[in-house]
Amino acid sequence: MAKKRGRPLNQLAVCGDYPCMTGRKNATPPAAQLYDEWLVVMVQSGDRAAANQLARRWHPRLARTALRLLGDAEAAPAAVQECWIAILRGIGGLRDPSRFAPWAFGILRRRCADHIRSAQRARAHVGELTGEPSDQAPADDAVAIRHAFAALPTDQRFAAQLFFVEGLTLAEIAQVQGIPLGTAKTRLFHARRKLKAALSGDDT
Repeated sequence: MAKKRGRPLNQLAVCGDYPCMTGRKNATPPAAQLYDEWLVVMVQSGDRAAANQLARRWHPRLARTALRLLGDAEAAPAAVQECWIAILRGIGGLRDPSRFAPWAFGILRRRCADHIRSAQRARAHVGELTGEPSDQAPADDAVAIRHAFAALPTDQRFAAQLFFVEGLTLAEIAQVQGIPLGTAKTRLFHARRKLKAALSGDDT
């Protein structure tokens, strides 16, 4: 019997934006969270410098999440740009500055969903013109964990990204995805199980 490859899910080292998959929340330090809340309040008061600083702090997180969801290095920046336009237009209506993270990721989810639907329509159109399947999987020569994430269904991939990489709580993930807490738990459970199986080689 062939030995399983890879290490257990809870022993993976950090690689780029990929965290150790311990299942523990990567909580934002209180000082950083308070600073983000202050920035939100300042942006709501019309402070342009605060808006620029908020964007510098949060753009990388939104960008890597968009790339994870879309798997397209060209579409992801466009989705993030649209997300920021919506954030800056709607931030005045955010009553609780401490909820900025789930609110912003919720906007990003909707923008990514729009891009996914557009890409699906484009692939279907190409398939009709050529008579050949157009949903070929893109080549990915990154680490095994990238493959494992990419193989997850979109909803589970997003939940795993928000939990393992961005450090959101289950309650925040439920808010972002517009689902009950129990559904968020289920998505994360299945994502964790599939990631563990894929990374250990037991993906049959």
